[in-house]
Amino acid sequence: HPLIHSDRGFQYTSRAFKRKLDTAELTQSMSRVGRCIDNGPMESFFGTLKCEKYYLHKYKTFEELSTAINEYIHFYNYEGYQKR
Repeated sequence: HPLIHSDRGFQYTSRAFKRKLDTAELTQSMSRVGRCIDNGPMESFFGTLKCEKYYLHKYKTFEELSTAINEYIHFYNYEGYQKR
């Protein structure tokens, strides 16, 4: 099953959210208690995504936004400059 990783915010630990994950056949992963650094790379990526893509354009439909995000993920992974 695909994996969804989050922090331990109340919205991610609720029974309702767990049921939605089960329905969608997603496996849940959460950062350790008191270890916000566990999700640091993804927090950094989402900050970059928002600054370089999301805030620079108004999307008229969800599909348009979804396409833009998928294109950006491809760019980020295969073409963008990344410090390693």
